[in-house]
Amino acid sequence: MRVIALQEPFRVRRSETGLGLFATEVIEKGAFIIEYLGPKISNEEVQRRRNTRYLFEINSRWTIDGSPRWNTARYINHACRPNAEAVVSRGRIRIKAIKRIKPGDEITYNYGKNYFETFIKPIGCKCLTCRRTKPRQMKA
Repeated sequence: MRVIALQEPFRVRRSETGLGLFATEVIEKGAFIIEYLGPKISNEEVQRRRNTRYLFEINSRWTIDGSPRWNTARYINHACRPNAEAVVSRGRIRIKAIKRIKPGDEITYNYGKNYFETFIKPIGCKCLTCRRTKPRQMKA
């Protein structure tokens, strides 16, 4: 029996904000892209942790710890005007396209208000939309 490995329609590479996930082929609107994976931990355990960067709450009792590097979805960066969204269903987090994504485009989704307020706002949003709309610095 011959097993054929299917190539994913994305790859991890350097982005403006660190590492990001980029489309390598067209991803149509509505298409499933990737699942956000990791151990399921109780929200009580979340409260005991110091680093909450890759934690994704799935309901009032459970959270996915997406910190393992084998969780390729952890490389999807935040955007205020994203091209994908996270859909939580039956304890799973699936990322799907909300727009047609072209090869070379970075795959992004909105991390939500709590994450934004805690991690992004204090240092300033660096998503493509915010970088384009920031007023230019005046030269002295």
